[in-house]
Amino acid sequence: MSSDKDSIDAFLDQLWLADGLSNNTLAAYRRDLSKLAARLAELGASLERAGRDELEQAMLIGTGSEKPATRARLTSALRRYYQYLLQSGQRQDDPSANLASPKQGQRLPKSLSEVDVEALLAAPDVATPLGLRDRAMLEVLYASGLRVSELVGLTLNQLNLLDGVVKTMGKGSKERLVPLGEIAQDWLLRYLKEARPLLLAGHPCDAVFVTQRKAGMTRQMAWHLISQYAGRQGLSKVSPHVLRHAFATHLVNHGADLRVVQLLLGHADISTTQIYTHVARERLKQLHARHHPRG
Repeated sequence: MSSDKDSIDAFLDQLWLADGLSNNTLAAYRRDLSKLAARLAELGASLERAGRDELEQAMLIGTGSEKPATRARLTSALRRYYQYLLQSGQRQDDPSANLASPKQGQRLPKSLSEVDVEALLAAPDVATPLGLRDRAMLEVLYASGLRVSELVGLTLNQLNLLDGVVKTMGKGSKERLVPLGEIAQDWLLRYLKEARPLLLAGHPCDAVFVTQRKAGMTRQMAWHLISQYAGRQGLSKVSPHVLRHAFATHLVNHGADLRVVQLLLGHADISTTQIYTHVARERLKQLHARHHPRG
């Protein structure tokens, strides 16, 4: 019998081969399954051979300390793992089949108002090469709704500035074309002409957004920069994903068709995009309550 670590490794290899999941998604599966394997080990059981009662006991360990969303994610990871064992003939049963998922209220994604976005975009000092880079980066994020991994992974050959679009590779290695809009396109062109050559100082690099180390920017650095600029403007807990949510929410608020937003975001399922109709509805309620005499 293989160890739980070997079993998890084999499961993740299968996920990568079958679904082309990103490294970040695979890492999340590994963290969740390793956490559950550790809990089961405390109970004298293994993840690979656990029964339903043992799984329920392992899930109970986190009761009270984990959010419903976290527990739902753990349950989902277990189900997918045991389906893999079942389909590959390593088990004859699925002990996770009847595990109850914790009930979750509908969680609306954190977004920013259009005024907040304008303040964030204006935060970098565009008189400096780094500030000009950061302004272009923020403009591209808000104009395109790219994931931060897609943004930092952009290379020069993915840009088509004549047509004002970028070609990006999203989750599941799915390619899509995303329009930039004139404002983001102008800032990007200015950065490419004025700031990027100074930052690279003649060193070759395919990445669009580069650092003083003459290499492409990392996800962690992009997160840090955006959080830093948000703090300067009095905006709390702003991440690259919040800008992605703002992109989608503002499109819906201004009447964009949900199918178009789905294509722009690269969502495989329209149900994932439908959350933004609820975000827009909540925003309308807030505006009504604030401005209507009977609100």
